[in-house]
Amino acid sequence: MSTTLPHVPADAAALLAGPAPHDAHDGARAVGAPARTYLVKTLGCQMNVHDSEHMAGMLEQAGYVQASASDAAAEAADVIVINTCAVRENAADKLYGNLGRLAGAKRARPGMQIAVGGCLAQKDRAGIVDRAPWVDVVFGTHNLDALPVLLERARHNERAEVEIAESLQVFPSTLPTRRESVYAGWVSISVGCNNTCTFCIVPHLRGKERDRRPGEILAEVQALVDQGAVEVTLLGQNVNSYGVEFGDRGAFAKLLRAVGAIDGLERVRFTSPHPAAFTDDVIAAMAETPTVMPQLHMPLQSGSDRVLRAMRRSYRSDKFLGILERVRAVMPDAAITTDIIVGFPGETEEDFAETLRVVEAARFSSAFTFQYSQRPGTPAADLPDQLPKAVVQERYVRLAALQDRISFEENQAQVGRRVEVLVAESEGRKDGATHRVTGRAADNRLVHLALPAGLPADAAPRPGDLVTVTVTHAAPYHLVADSGLTDPASFAVRRTRAGDAWATRQAGGEHAHGGAPAATAGCGTASPAPAGPVVLGLPTLGAPRR
Repeated sequence: MSTTLPHVPADAAALLAGPAPHDAHDGARAVGAPARTYLVKTLGCQMNVHDSEHMAGMLEQAGYVQASASDAAAEAADVIVINTCAVRENAADKLYGNLGRLAGAKRARPGMQIAVGGCLAQKDRAGIVDRAPWVDVVFGTHNLDALPVLLERARHNERAEVEIAESLQVFPSTLPTRRESVYAGWVSISVGCNNTCTFCIVPHLRGKERDRRPGEILAEVQALVDQGAVEVTLLGQNVNSYGVEFGDRGAFAKLLRAVGAIDGLERVRFTSPHPAAFTDDVIAAMAETPTVMPQLHMPLQSGSDRVLRAMRRSYRSDKFLGILERVRAVMPDAAITTDIIVGFPGETEEDFAETLRVVEAARFSSAFTFQYSQRPGTPAADLPDQLPKAVVQERYVRLAALQDRISFEENQAQVGRRVEVLVAESEGRKDGATHRVTGRAADNRLVHLALPAGLPADAAPRPGDLVTVTVTHAAPYHLVADSGLTDPASFAVRRTRAGDAWATRQAGGEHAHGGAPAATAGCGTASPAPAGPVVLGLPTLGAPRR
């Protein structure tokens, strides 16, 4: 069921279906007028980043053009879409902080529109317009495809349009997609979640798990590879429950092997699994498929079995550590990351000590640590013994200090190792000052590397190319590989199809459409989206080439 605020009059009914296919570009501008520009701002996790790629794809199909880098920085687009998160307590603060700043920009820019989508939109609905009446469109997680039509309807009716679907209307992966990277991409294998974790609002906002058929996933991966990508990350709220909907509990391990066998694909990652559903066939598929990277994100949430029961996390700390042990037995160099919540209702000092014990034993390369916050609509929000903020903060600081030490020790162990780095376009804020380039090693560690002195411009690595180099020193959350400065022979560049695709895009102008990459501001575990658009329509279902 969907709701619209306010009611659409009959004379606007023709707008409900959107522009006819041959008039797709006219939906965003009057005939002869410049194309309207857009900017998508993303708050949240990898799923939100990928949803933003769909939003951008639909807008471009409707004739909008991505705002230039300078206009994006100044938030000077004709349409600004904010894709929201609702997982953390400060999600609403981030949204309304953005909206408050944009109110002045909208007054100064006649015809500007502001749209709010994503999880917080699904949750708060018309309350967003009540609180920020200058918002033009609100749409939810289940009806991403409605965005262009809602924008046109709002312009036509000169009033806010709120449309929230109660169930998935169109599977997001069938929508046009403006990929922000030519060398790496997200591929959703499922949407929604069947778990009932008491702290999590995601199942309420994204619905029950819906799985895509393997052929559709493989076709999308093949389309990415054909466009030049050498890395894909398979996305799902619980990837290792993939296949339950169509009756194959071994489907995820099979999918990993099949995706890993696609010719031209060099790196396969996935996120996030659930420890309760993590099985040995997946470990075997990871170890036996060379293109599946030695990296695993495994959410712990708490090391206390008592707290895990209260969270409805259907595993215990011994099972969790056993999974890590089995992964490392076959992939000794695997880098394992996690999510941890501090201060869950009723957490005692003894419970917290158990979390510290498990973190010490697990030796995570890094961890996303969060202070528990009440989320209305979750069972945990109504539990007794909500902890004082000062207690949660003090424990959070102790956990962060422990993980910082472990991360530094684990990264120090990488010094002297030869690593292959997939060069990124912009992941290092200090690269301009240090004259380094940045990328990710196979285990997903962030690596800043120096180029040998006198390296010819036509031999320098491009985003999407792979560089083999020796790690020279470490910090808690990145590695530095400056061996090229002292031993140029240790520095090797492998130019790739992805680098060629990046160079082709550059030759066509800034971001091919004169635009900047979608802005991101994470409140979960999202990595910055690599830049460089690739617009894909509906993937075909033909058998992937091998």
